[in-house]
Amino acid sequence: MTNEELQRWIERVSRESFGLPFRHKASFNSRLSSTGGRYFMKTHNIEINPHQLTAYGPEETEKIIKHELCHYHLHLAKRGYRHRDADFKALLARVGGSRYCRNLPGAKARKPMPYRYKLICTQCSAEYLRKRKVNPQRYRCGKCAGPLKLTVIEGAEPKGKR
Repeated sequence: MTNEELQRWIERVSRESFGLPFRHKASFNSRLSSTGGRYFMKTHNIEINPHQLTAYGPEETEKIIKHELCHYHLHLAKRGYRHRDADFKALLARVGGSRYCRNLPGAKARKPMPYRYKLICTQCSAEYLRKRKVNPQRYRCGKCAGPLKLTVIEGAEPKGKR
């Protein structure tokens, strides 16, 4: 499928599902790896991952298109266009778009980052686990508002020391 065919497809889905025209540019981006598509707020263009089309077919890809068009139409209407917004969730359910895209076959699964640091309150000894290094001077204890001290967790390698 070419970018011109994708453009016509998105324009048709926009008219049929949303009752509104899509007046910007749509294209495939084969460099997308962990997402099915994306909407650009500054240009209002939409990119679609072509690997989703080859792996799962036009039905799944159309759900991704509807997801991106929800962002598009809500943003232009100055309504809640983010994933967490009620307007977005309601419109996505109404048009039958997908909330998440399926993982591509053969894609590497991401391993969760381990906790490497611990913030310890010097007054009440409360502990806060952190995956990334933070400046303890910028934070206070959530229980007693005391100062915090940063320590490296035993056995956890700080990033960059491999």
